[in-house]
Amino acid sequence: MASKLDDTRVASNIGIMAISIIAMTVATATPLHAQDTAPAAPKPASDNEIIVTAQKRAENIQKVPLAVQVVNDHALQVNGVRNFADLSKVAPSLVVRPAEQPVNSSISIRGIGTFAFSISTEPSVAVQVDDVPVAFQARAFTNLTDIDRLEVLRGPQSTLYGKSASAGLLNIVTKDPTPTLTGRVGALATSDSEFQGNASLSGPLTDTLGFRASVNWDKFLGNVTNVTDGRRLSGREDFSARGKLKWTPTSDLTVHLGLDYVDGHTTLGQPFITISPDARLRGTPALTPAVFAPGITATLGNRLVANDFVGGTRYHDFQQSLRASYDFGFASLMSITSHDFYKMYDRLDNDGTAIAAFNNQQTGTITASQWTQEFRLISASNQPLRYTLGLFYADANFTQIRDRGQVFSLSHYTASAGSLQKAAFGQLEYDVFKNLTTIGGLRYGIDDVSYTFLDRQNGNAYFSGSDERDYVTYKASLRYTFTPDVNVFFTHASGRKGVSYDLSTGFNATRAAGGPVKPETSKDFELGLRSQMFNRRLTFNATLFTATYKNFQAQGIETLPDGTSNFRLANVGAIRTRGVELEANGRATDHLSLGGSLAYVDARITSFPVAQCYPGQTLALGCVPANAATGAPAFQNLAGARPAQAPVWKASANIDYTHALGNGPLEAAANAAFSYQSAINYSLSQDPATVQGGYGILNLSLGVRSQDRRWEVMGFVNNVTDKQYAANLGNAYGTFGNQLAVTALLPRDFRRYFGVRSSFQF
Repeated sequence: MASKLDDTRVASNIGIMAISIIAMTVATATPLHAQDTAPAAPKPASDNEIIVTAQKRAENIQKVPLAVQVVNDHALQVNGVRNFADLSKVAPSLVVRPAEQPVNSSISIRGIGTFAFSISTEPSVAVQVDDVPVAFQARAFTNLTDIDRLEVLRGPQSTLYGKSASAGLLNIVTKDPTPTLTGRVGALATSDSEFQGNASLSGPLTDTLGFRASVNWDKFLGNVTNVTDGRRLSGREDFSARGKLKWTPTSDLTVHLGLDYVDGHTTLGQPFITISPDARLRGTPALTPAVFAPGITATLGNRLVANDFVGGTRYHDFQQSLRASYDFGFASLMSITSHDFYKMYDRLDNDGTAIAAFNNQQTGTITASQWTQEFRLISASNQPLRYTLGLFYADANFTQIRDRGQVFSLSHYTASAGSLQKAAFGQLEYDVFKNLTTIGGLRYGIDDVSYTFLDRQNGNAYFSGSDERDYVTYKASLRYTFTPDVNVFFTHASGRKGVSYDLSTGFNATRAAGGPVKPETSKDFELGLRSQMFNRRLTFNATLFTATYKNFQAQGIETLPDGTSNFRLANVGAIRTRGVELEANGRATDHLSLGGSLAYVDARITSFPVAQCYPGQTLALGCVPANAATGAPAFQNLAGARPAQAPVWKASANIDYTHALGNGPLEAAANAAFSYQSAINYSLSQDPATVQGGYGILNLSLGVRSQDRRWEVMGFVNNVTDKQYAANLGNAYGTFGNQLAVTALLPRDFRRYFGVRSSFQF
């Protein structure tokens, strides 16, 4: 298993790399080669402007007083991003962690994420697609098709986007219908058996009605082999279809109807990468590693498992949305209505072996449904006083059926959670004088959450409850413009993550009497520079930030009303995160563009006095033993430790080059993309067995295309250096006789692979 890296050496290397990227970009962006379009961004409106909707109005990204990064479909292709879990490669400060079950997957921004996985617990990072919030975050962990751009908003976004955006927001914008008939077909095949096909068609149906339809199919057999039956695991197959209608009966009225369907399944294989020679399945002396893991050598390069029950998921989702906008001249009124239904079946080989006597299976079903309605009144942008006012309503319901056991860790329950949100929000912008703009925002909301829990394992014990409370979040900014291309801003914002019930194994009358955990709150301060130079051919942005999170929600120890204490979801502490983010993009010549990003994040737990000990932690290692007299479990104090999923450094760099082939209609295209992440611990408990060392991934592609970009054929190599790393790590210490037994989730690019992708469009 990879070891921790020395932070000083990493800081030096990354600093040198970042300076080199920026220096190359500045040095090559000479006035002799003016060019308006940067390849790693959405198509500009004019003069290299990138238009985003981060503040719920269309505006130049350079004028937005927030830390926002934009990634377009070209950047996703070059970086090998075809699924949501791969987004960590293209966005600084963002970590997407897959899990053995999608409900346990999580997203972190600047070291802040959700480390508790009850269906009642909200994420810290919200996801929305075409102005529609994703109710259940597991729904987001599917493919990314027909994407126009991805906006990554870092820091609290609760004022405009609500209580699930206390650490940030991923705003996914898909492509709109086109005014003329256009179409595209694409295909991809790789050396390790991934195949993908996609197509889209768009254009006018009448003078006032346009359409867009797209489909995508992707199948990957997997990069893990089950020695029990020879089957390949950790694969996926999914099909998605998206349709849009755009109706403009008058110049002032625009109506969008959207339909989005996803159907897919995954398989799961978690290879051992470390096994103690003293490990024994459930402490049984005869069940040694040679018996429960026959023919398997536990190293980081291991891709073999021995399972008698194939884990994985089967899921489908259907979403509908209706968006209408009327332009009154002085302002536009917008209505957004959506409905979504998601269902997932999951299976897990809980013992992780093929030993029949300990065939411990886990199965379950999760359903999520949501209705939302939002109204916005958005003033015209050509006024000194601008406003965005809104009303928001959401009714979300979740159900989970969980069955685990036959041998150990028995659990059988049915849980439901409901969330009713009502909120009013507004943001005002005022140009105090020519160069100074003030911005203020406020959100007032009412949350009504409820739950039921039927414990089928313990006599069908039934519990239910609800909680309603209101809240306020705010934002204040100052932006000073030195020139049309250079401005600085200061922003202070608050965030909120709502109350939650711990609907998981062990829920009982005592937990029910404890009520919900309190909301998690945050306060953030940012100082930013936004600049463009050399006729806007070079963009350089920098952001300094610091934020505090109080009543942090995580699994901890809480004293309950009857005087006992146990592990449960609780408000167990506070976190402070601070750092700097740098981004540079430049067009050096008509044929060469470069870009890079760098994030330094110093995230620390400032208060967590009663955290869980990691498996095997002793008193000498900081674990206070359990107290048999009082019933208090063992605990440790994590003050000063880094949260999970919080690398100190993240960096990325990209180079795009094109060259005409003679005097004909063809050109060659070459791309290089590199991403780096320093050491990370996947466990909040600081388990040293779940540390992934720092690593860098290099992707290269080379091909030919027509100069009008109607067709292209590209060959690519992903993970050129064949760097092996884990997307997630778990320590099954208790299952194997209290001995080290570490399993890994392998990323798609765990080993180097080759491929060809092609496309044709008209």
